[in-house]
Amino acid sequence: MASCHQLLITLNNSVYRFQEYKVFFYRLLLVYVFYFIARVLFLIYNFDLLHVESVTEFLKIQYHGLTFDTTAILYVNSLFMLMSFLPFFINTKKSYQKLLFYIYFVTNLIAYAINFVDLIYYKYTFSRTTIVVVDVLKHETDKGSMFFRFLIDYWHVFLLFGLSAALWVYLYKKVKVRTIESPKLRTKGGLIYALQSLVVFCIITVLAIGGIRGGDFRKSTRPINLVDANRHVQKIEQADLVLNSPFAFIRTINANSFKKVSYKMDQAIVDNYVQPIKHYSNNQKSKPNIVLIITESLGREYLGAFNTEYDIPNYEGYTPFLDSLASKSLIFPNAYANGSKSIHGMSSVLSGIPSFKDAFTSSAYSKQDIQSLVSILNEEGYNTAFFHGAARGSMGFLGFSNILGFDSYLGREDYNNDDDFDGSWGIWDEPFLQYMKEEIDDMETPFFATVFTVSSHEPYVIPEKYEGQFPVGNVPMHKTVGYTDYAFKRFFEESKKEDWFNNTIFILTADHSNQVYYKDMYYKPMNRHTVPILIYKPDNSMAGVNMDLAQQIDIYPTVLDMIGYQKPFRSWGRSLVDPTNSTIPFAINYNSSYYRFQMGNYICIFDGGKATGFYDILDKGLEKNLIENKNSEMSKIEDICKAYIKDYYDRIIDKKLSSIE
Repeated sequence: MASCHQLLITLNNSVYRFQEYKVFFYRLLLVYVFYFIARVLFLIYNFDLLHVESVTEFLKIQYHGLTFDTTAILYVNSLFMLMSFLPFFINTKKSYQKLLFYIYFVTNLIAYAINFVDLIYYKYTFSRTTIVVVDVLKHETDKGSMFFRFLIDYWHVFLLFGLSAALWVYLYKKVKVRTIESPKLRTKGGLIYALQSLVVFCIITVLAIGGIRGGDFRKSTRPINLVDANRHVQKIEQADLVLNSPFAFIRTINANSFKKVSYKMDQAIVDNYVQPIKHYSNNQKSKPNIVLIITESLGREYLGAFNTEYDIPNYEGYTPFLDSLASKSLIFPNAYANGSKSIHGMSSVLSGIPSFKDAFTSSAYSKQDIQSLVSILNEEGYNTAFFHGAARGSMGFLGFSNILGFDSYLGREDYNNDDDFDGSWGIWDEPFLQYMKEEIDDMETPFFATVFTVSSHEPYVIPEKYEGQFPVGNVPMHKTVGYTDYAFKRFFEESKKEDWFNNTIFILTADHSNQVYYKDMYYKPMNRHTVPILIYKPDNSMAGVNMDLAQQIDIYPTVLDMIGYQKPFRSWGRSLVDPTNSTIPFAINYNSSYYRFQMGNYICIFDGGKATGFYDILDKGLEKNLIENKNSEMSKIEDICKAYIKDYYDRIIDKKLSSIE
């Protein structure tokens, strides 16, 4: 009789255990619901970038996104799942359920917050947030003030996150697990209870492993990665809508993208296509001073002189001084950044090393001997200095400048007057450029001075004394661009008074682009990374417009060609002033999960192993994939792209960045 009674209790408890499982799946369903909400918000905040034309199209993207949501959700909730399904006999107690509540929300809300980061951050990087953001943040010296500034400027994002979290907690608490007395393990009922729990635990574990892999249990296939999102869209930019930010972040943890390629290619073919060792003899050897200006966020869109070749209705620029300087300079209105972040721009411009999936400067391979514009000019007897108005260590510039070998680094601390601090990033551009000019005055010639400006950037403010002096424009960036342009004007006005000015080559570019107003032109995927390249000599001998493809990594070999450097050197770029055109113009960069290689008549989309798309060189929106009609030129461009990427990783990993072999 007693045993029957115990069996009845066991059966009741087993039924209740199933009800407990239903509560668990309700809680898991809530995660999916809020990931759906996050995807909707991501679309709303970045609608102009993602080009979703209908609800049906979005729902199709959402359907494919469930695979990536599942992987992220299972990763984040692995501890919660483990604690929910282990065959303990205390699962239903209030204290245990409270513990599960905290595990659930601490892990989920931390991951969920990354989605909200991309409501703001995506429009600047054009890719989901990955682990690389940690490398960026660790170099910032004033994280506290940055957070509070973002809290004020983007209050609506923080509010949406808070409301979502509150609703999530409310819905979670609506369905509760009822407390029961669990059977003793020694009894028959206890053994049945434990066995049932163990079987369910094993089933859930197997399903979770498959879900984390992307729903594929075959050993022959790899777990899904960021690149797989591209399989589900016709418009490449929509791959980021298929993805979610926790997935992108988690999948890149401990993911070393600096690996040699899997495909084979004869070294002779690589050398022929890439020509990694350059040796120019176009000019007599000389030692002019060189001033290199890397302008924060100065996308090509803002400069009137760089847009005259394009048909942009009602176009208006915001750089009157640079436009006037461009009329006396050699300019490249078809130039591209090789990365999406400031530190990417520094390595690309100064050492000709682009960054693809991860920043080269944040990798373990950055700490090696690197032949660069800095090292070569040091050997040539130049005095070299790097100027940056932010605090030492910001953006990682100080560390990388030391690797490159600058004689001196001068920043906010050296300026030593925080009355001119902008409250966010560093010293205002106008006074800091004047400080740079005064430091240059005291440098022995020849000198190589590089400056990285700070003012043309979020939070888009200018000194109070200049309020109302520059056109407000159509987006906040326009006013700050006008201020930085004025800072350049003042720098050149004062520099003209000095003896060193007339024997100086001035080069201006940007690290990346920023806010877009002319969306039909500059929201196109390829045009989101356009930057200016301008070369000016005071005798006006460089004046002209060159519409060939150009890129940041071309600046390094261009300078060495201009000064008549007599020795061979390593360079993946080309001289922009080489009259022999010994290297075919091209541009390469990386976005989210694929390489984009422009050359000749086509844009090649390359996934790291093979080309997945070809587009007409004028199809900057990547709207019509021509790969089904692949021709011989496309095949050659794919081979050249493969050769560049192979040589890039080989030289970095084998530590041959200082070698001319």
